[in-house]
Amino acid sequence: MKIHRLAAGVVLLGIAAFAATAHVAAQAQQRALFVTALDKSGNPVGELRESDVIVKEDDVTREVLRIGRATEPMQIAILVDNSQAAERYIRDYREALPAFVGALAADEQVSGKHEIAIIALGERPTILTDYTSDQARIQKAIDRVFHSSGSAVYFLDGVIETSQGIIKRGNLRPVIVAIITEGPDLSERHFRQVLDPLRTSGAALHIVTLGTPRNMEDDRNMVLDAGPKQSGGSFSTILVGTALPGRLKQLANEITHQFRVTYARPNRLIPPEKVTVTSKRPDLVLRGTAIDATREQPRP
Repeated sequence: MKIHRLAAGVVLLGIAAFAATAHVAAQAQQRALFVTALDKSGNPVGELRESDVIVKEDDVTREVLRIGRATEPMQIAILVDNSQAAERYIRDYREALPAFVGALAADEQVSGKHEIAIIALGERPTILTDYTSDQARIQKAIDRVFHSSGSAVYFLDGVIETSQGIIKRGNLRPVIVAIITEGPDLSERHFRQVLDPLRTSGAALHIVTLGTPRNMEDDRNMVLDAGPKQSGGSFSTILVGTALPGRLKQLANEITHQFRVTYARPNRLIPPEKVTVTSKRPDLVLRGTAIDATREQPRP
């Protein structure tokens, strides 16, 4: 009889625990991030576990529910500096961009469904091709990238207009890749005018600068510093154009090997100001971009 009473107690305890868990789940929302996980050498890792990850909203730790490979197609806007200062890099663009696009097309997770737009930044932001997965159209746009004689770059304007376009389209997994030189930027924009729509767009901003960095405290450098950090993107400087193909190949490898990290958030009306993701492991570096829940399709 004692054995039977003990078994009944365990069953009742299990039912109570299940009910408590169900109640907590009902009171919580599920949110997600696209996360890049890199090892000490800067290479993407093949596996990421829930125990490896810390997600915080406004410095409050949230429960990580599950992690899987990101399989949603990306919408990638490639911003290319074709100003006068970029003249000596045009040949490098012609080598690096097709390889970058080819690496994205080879992503087995989405079977060629990534969409790419090419936007030139010389004189003013100009769309050479809108978002498409058509490799021929993308290559045709790359072939139209020539330097604009006597022009300056409008990088800040380009980020603003691209972000606004992403907001209108409602892209689920937007990415902005900006390749710019250290030439003059004539965008007359305050850095907050750039960072605010970038944040609203939900795009990860990856920036590659070509040439010797300028040590200036201006709005452009504020965006170069804060934009990638706040959006879960990356920033790199290469001194010679011949290093561009290697950097873009590395970037393609990073963004096509991301994870989707789902976590629990208390059911509340006010969204957090900041979402961060870090690793419990010292050998991992994590970067995360929050997913806009209003753009998601229902998931099983």
